Amino acid sequence: MQESEHRPTARVLNILELLATNSDGLTLTEISQAIGAPKSSIFPVIRTMAQRKFIFSDKNTSKYTIGVAAFSAGSSYTSDMNVLQFIQIEMKYVVKKSGEICQLGILDRDMVLYVAKADSDEAIRLVSYVGKRLPLYCTAIGKILISRKSISEIKALYPDGLKSYTKNTITDFNVLEKTLIEIRETNIAYEQEEITEHIHCISVPLFKGDDIVAGLSVSIPSFRMGPQKSELIKSLLVETRSKIEAFFRENDIDTNSLTISN
Repeated sequence: MQESEHRPTARVLNILELLATNSDGLTLTEISQAIGAPKSSIFPVIRTMAQRKFIFSDKNTSKYTIGVAAFSAGSSYTSDMNVLQFIQIEMKYVVKKSGEICQLGILDRDMVLYVAKADSDEAIRLVSYVGKRLPLYCTAIGKILISRKSISEIKALYPDGLKSYTKNTITDFNVLEKTLIEIRETNIAYEQEEITEHIHCISVPLFKGDDIVAGLSVSIPSFRMGPQKSELIKSLLVETRSKIEAFFRENDIDTNSLTISN
């Protein structure tokens, strides 16, 4: 916790963030362990959040999940986000032309936070959800988001090293650095079964001026991936990126609404 943070408030937000990334729910003990706070201290907080419907308590499993009040607050936020609405329209265009899921992600410390998605109608596809967080170094959007960072900055994000999720996960900082140099030159990032087996991903950055404010990606099951599909998706992402960045410029969009302060 940062020194300037109010501890009780920080615990409320930590609980919300934690439950937002665990759709199956967590018990009081699991929440306590995850945020590093005694059960006796957080139980009154959780009870109040449940009473106010910001979290839901399942009496059958003793697990807590995100509640309707939190969803309502989040929906109110996105309903006022004209920039996000515009991006989602463009994401649906990508899905229509490619037949694959399209996602928007932003930087959240050492993770990608997925803030929007447009689903594919294909029976076999990546299952994802808004609010999901994944490590930066093994996702296409994540690599895009850190592509301008130095390797020393990235090492500071992962002091314990790079965890392996599949046999293809990059776990060597030197290999990651070479990959990021290539991404800086092309403004296209790839992920080949590095976080989830049988799933490939291609991503491009969204710039406002010289700053990358978000990443846009398309995920494809391995059996549908090939040179023709890859080229189609790259061209769609580059085209969509140009339209979104033009929208930023022409409407003088404050893209701080798409970022998280660290």
